[in-house]
Amino acid sequence: MKKLDRYGYLFIAPFWVVFLTFSIYPVFLTLYYSFTNYTGSPGEEIVGFANYTRLLTDTYFIEAFFNTIKIWGVNFALQMGMALLLALLFSDLRLKLKGLNFFRSFFYLPNLITISSVALLFGILLDWQHGSLNMVLMKIGLISNPIDWLAEPVTAQLSVSLILTWMWFGHSFIIVMAGVSGISTDYFEAAHIDGANRWQMFTKVTLPLLKPILLYIMITSLIGGLQLFDLPMLITDGIGSPDGSLNTMVLYLYNQAFKYNNYGYASAVAYGLFLITLIFSAIVFKGMFRNERATQKKGA
Repeated sequence: MKKLDRYGYLFIAPFWVVFLTFSIYPVFLTLYYSFTNYTGSPGEEIVGFANYTRLLTDTYFIEAFFNTIKIWGVNFALQMGMALLLALLFSDLRLKLKGLNFFRSFFYLPNLITISSVALLFGILLDWQHGSLNMVLMKIGLISNPIDWLAEPVTAQLSVSLILTWMWFGHSFIIVMAGVSGISTDYFEAAHIDGANRWQMFTKVTLPLLKPILLYIMITSLIGGLQLFDLPMLITDGIGSPDGSLNTMVLYLYNQAFKYNNYGYASAVAYGLFLITLIFSAIVFKGMFRNERATQKKGA
């Protein structure tokens, strides 16, 4: 038996070699570099917490943080609002809407498109001279002159948020509907018999039972949103134009490392981003279940 165990360890050894080399080792190496002034060439010096001190007072990083939060916040509010609205409609026993499988597939399709293709597509659609969006809006009389959507900070951030909503709404909708499908219809039938209207059934039955699902969506969306990089990188000049409004935290990290060769400071930015993600996730997790714990204590 012990001989067979040794063979088992031999079979899983390649996985652990790759995992330790390309996953664990870079994490600790980045931590080491965050305490140095490493610029890509040998001979780095230990600078202690200087990079972290700089990070706390770096106005560009603070601006990148708020840019990321604003872009993610609008995107999350829109996609969750639409997902919950459709969940309300499809779970309504009176409406009995059909075609759920079709809508699941239809809404999820944008999530299958590569981000480079999405950036190219919307770069063409939002072009201020020949873009289809301006053409349509001018045709129906909503605007008189073309709008350069990616040249103004507000419209640029809103554009990126809407594109992300279009891409990820289907994913959130599928998860929400999976949660709704797991709720017994007995709850809805009992609420209907008791005279509850649609809004009451949604707020008093559906939402409380969906809380674990909503927590999962919010945590994963928050983690992904704080790591926003690819779309702002591809849809603009790569440094966060216009006026730094699309300069997200990961884009700032990328430019510090690979554009300015400040690998030591970029490593500190990476760990700063990790701490921010950890803190925000803990706040969301605690906030989602605060009322539930209070109710349990009151009942006890």
